[in-house]
Amino acid sequence: MNALVHAPGFGLALTLAAYLGADALHRRLGRPALLAPVLVAMIAVTLALEVLGIDYDEYLASVSILTLLLGPATVALALPLLRSGAALLADRAAVLVTLLVTGTVSVAVTAGSLVAFGVDDEILLTALPRSVTTPVAVTVGATIGANTTLALVLTLVSGILGATVAPWLLDRVRVHDGRARGFAIGAVSHGIGTARALAHSHVAGGWSSAAMVLNALLMTVVLPPVARLLTS
Repeated sequence: MNALVHAPGFGLALTLAAYLGADALHRRLGRPALLAPVLVAMIAVTLALEVLGIDYDEYLASVSILTLLLGPATVALALPLLRSGAALLADRAAVLVTLLVTGTVSVAVTAGSLVAFGVDDEILLTALPRSVTTPVAVTVGATIGANTTLALVLTLVSGILGATVAPWLLDRVRVHDGRARGFAIGAVSHGIGTARALAHSHVAGGWSSAAMVLNALLMTVVLPPVARLLTS
């Protein structure tokens, strides 16, 4: 048993089994927001690693193929964006205003709350890219002097929470338009949220993909000067 647990492909098999099981459970229960497959799979894998005594570095090495595929998977999310290109251009003014407002609120809430609690500069810089898609968050984090490992974790947590809570919250405030739902989810929960939006409809997925890409471009430009301002 010990040899099986520490076999090179065990972490990958565990991750795939956890996600497929979580996805099947999600479908069977009518797709409840609080049981998003990524969230359930993450909890299941974390518990399994703890119970089986598998070190995180060992697990990370065994799922390196998934890390390698993260970039191409993020690029593939641009396909729904192409389908919604004409609609985005038609509503470009609303898109631009919404993008600027969501970006400003995201940075202001993150920076304001952490400054209020008196955290050190490294934690502040690490939290800034949390609403940007993972590959961009790691790159921007390295540029501004963040702890990239923790930045990755915070980005994943932000994506999972957004993908889990956002659909439920949008239902509560009666936002049913696929374009608005998709853009809101993509702006705050990037790739994970976009995958969730695609499960709702191609329209929501396209607008979520647009929000994810545009927000990444915006934050790539905005976060370095903001980081210098906050730590000067």
